[in-house]
Amino acid sequence: MRAQFDIIVSGGGIAGMTAASAFGSAGYSVLCVDPTPPVIAEADPGSDLRSTAFLHPSVKVLELAGLWERFSAHAMPLQVMRIVDAGGELPEPRVSHDFNASDISDQPFGWNLPNWLLKREISARLAELPNVTFRPGVATTRLTTRESAALVGLTDGTTVEARLLIAADGRNSPMRQALGIGVRTTRFGQKALAFAVTHPVPHENVSTEIHRSGGPFTFVPLPDRDGLPCSAIVWMETGPEVARLQALPVAEFESEMNTRSCGLFGPLRLASRLTVWPIISQIAERFVGERTALMAEAAHVVPPIGAQGLNMSLADLTALMDLATPDTLGSPAMLAAYQRKRYPDVALRVAGVGMLNRASMIHAQPLRDARARMLDAMYSAAPVRRALMQMGIGVR
Repeated sequence: MRAQFDIIVSGGGIAGMTAASAFGSAGYSVLCVDPTPPVIAEADPGSDLRSTAFLHPSVKVLELAGLWERFSAHAMPLQVMRIVDAGGELPEPRVSHDFNASDISDQPFGWNLPNWLLKREISARLAELPNVTFRPGVATTRLTTRESAALVGLTDGTTVEARLLIAADGRNSPMRQALGIGVRTTRFGQKALAFAVTHPVPHENVSTEIHRSGGPFTFVPLPDRDGLPCSAIVWMETGPEVARLQALPVAEFESEMNTRSCGLFGPLRLASRLTVWPIISQIAERFVGERTALMAEAAHVVPPIGAQGLNMSLADLTALMDLATPDTLGSPAMLAAYQRKRYPDVALRVAGVGMLNRASMIHAQPLRDARARMLDAMYSAAPVRRALMQMGIGVR
């Protein structure tokens, strides 16, 4: 007999597992599958050394999922986002502006946690939920939809059925492809190096984004390591430059990253291995199909600027949770409302982050000078600064 669930989640990354936890906590029966088991230890060679900053509008859905109480003990608050232009002849700060969360809220902008730790804590939460079945090592392969249900074929040869399929299976989503939904992709010729560093100057809960050329060099606060302040770094550069940097001996790499960091936090010391991630923008032509909702990178991908990526995914999940009822789950009306609610906002953010990324890549000196003047003019005006903060966080 075919196994039946209220919801099938295709994809067991952070977004997919969070969706399974949220709907499972709400009482729905959920199956979550992913071809790769989550790596939940930092020392594992396959661990994801990136970090995620949860902006405060995302906390509500994490609380509903039973996750925030697990995350909060490990979370590093982000009170200030600092934008630095270092695009002059020499790699040194020339324009700097702070976005302080206290200007618009009594909460920090967000809280930062390592991705491997998030996967550990979400996996533990899923194990607590008797109505959630998590099957890492099993992938979705086939999809047939009908008016009443989605029939999903799995790599173990079985077929399962649900009233709603949530495709959270990445930028190359097999479920999106099975529905024939196309994507619009922008390639920037960039990659990102992600790693952790220690430094002598405290970060004081400030996330710092340094713009010169090639892409931003971003510090995001992490808890102290070995008695020293620690930050996660995302260093975006052209593909050939990332390949060159990745091949350097440690001492030479540290010299290069200290030059790129403008010495803002003192001498940086590498505290982890390097990981490399491709940079693209992508948006699906639509976010829904029959009995199916796309979310997270199956629906949209943006460069890692302004902590938009996973927070957009959690906004997807929030919308699905708000629209779902036991009677309407997966219905055409629910899915049409999801499309209306999410697509315009996502399209705006994908375009906006893409424009910011292109501005950060500028190499020609006159254009870098113009960027610095524009940055200074825009961010010096308090009303503009507050509006940008509210838009970036996703509050009105």
